[in-house]
Amino acid sequence: MSVDSAFRASVGAVPHLDAPPHYTKTDPSPGGVPRIVLPSGHVAAHLTRYRDVFAVLADPTCSRSVTNVEDGPSFLPTIMPKEMLLNLDVPDHARMKTVANAEYSARAVAALTPVLGTVVDERFAALRAEERPDLFRTVLDEVPIRVNSVFLGLPLADREYYRPLGHTVQRAPADDVEGLLADFWRLYEYVTDLVRGARPVREGGLIARLLAGRSASTPPLTDEELVALLLGSVLGADQNILSVLTKAVYVLLVSPGLWGRLHDEPTLVTPVCEELIRLIPLGTISAFPRVLTRDVETSEGIVPEGSVVYADAFAANRDPEAFPDPLTIDPGRRGPRHLQFGYGMHHCMGAALARLEITTLVGRLVAEFPGMTLDADPHTLPWDTGTVLRRPAALPVRW
Repeated sequence: MSVDSAFRASVGAVPHLDAPPHYTKTDPSPGGVPRIVLPSGHVAAHLTRYRDVFAVLADPTCSRSVTNVEDGPSFLPTIMPKEMLLNLDVPDHARMKTVANAEYSARAVAALTPVLGTVVDERFAALRAEERPDLFRTVLDEVPIRVNSVFLGLPLADREYYRPLGHTVQRAPADDVEGLLADFWRLYEYVTDLVRGARPVREGGLIARLLAGRSASTPPLTDEELVALLLGSVLGADQNILSVLTKAVYVLLVSPGLWGRLHDEPTLVTPVCEELIRLIPLGTISAFPRVLTRDVETSEGIVPEGSVVYADAFAANRDPEAFPDPLTIDPGRRGPRHLQFGYGMHHCMGAALARLEITTLVGRLVAEFPGMTLDADPHTLPWDTGTVLRRPAALPVRW
């Protein structure tokens, strides 16, 4: 390990960071492969070793589309539009993703740096003005949505309508499927209005650029395909970034030695944030099930064609064979790339944007609030929980 003796921060004891599993363990396969029962009732091979998870994520023959059917194997209580990227297989996935990929490159999202800086300035000023400052409410909950509104070209005021809908979709409550579907289709209709010109978008924003560039696909993207593509941007660049960002800052707040170390050595901010991204679960699941279209050999044995597989990226990111002393936050870690953003054709398009926002905000926080600590018992903090969404709902602080 490359961790020096003065740097031994670990996520192992961080209260509530890890969610209870969203599945039930069952007997292994006759060949010895671990298996689980999904909320849909389907039995799935449960892959947790890094090399096995990586292999499945990288394999374009593993199918997502066949799971997104009525009564299909799923963590979600309902199906989603078939045009959404996470439900597509080759060659349709590549055809759609190619249209938007360049917009989410590290170079492209770097253009948002001045916008991000201005938003952080404004939110820090608001935080300093509060008698009882709440870092989540005043800063973290505001940054991703404000940056994403500029990025997409949406009026900020629109968030009052679509953000609660997106929150329901990310929670995906199994005990209120009717409400989930109602909110999902309201959100879908909102994005459809953007694509068809019934609602205004800013010229030069991502939505306007995608509309202008839809013919880059062969054949050109349909309205339904553009809506599905943008749904991922409306949801992921807000709720997903917010969840990882909030938990990253939460871990730092309950690790005061680490906060101080980052203030003293700001060059560590980027590698520490990368370690936090590796270690933090997004929600209660880390990937969606796939169905094998051929036999796959794993560390635990052969998984036959037609099997449902859960390639558990969260577990893989803590595999000690790939990441020795895996729960330790090691800014000097060398080894394989983590799988928080997936891998292969379903690699998250928003990875560069998430990294930009997380590293920028953490760097600014430790620089401008060197004495900031959590002003509450971490065991008593409220949490916002769901299937894809899980994070503290308040972070009272003092400095």
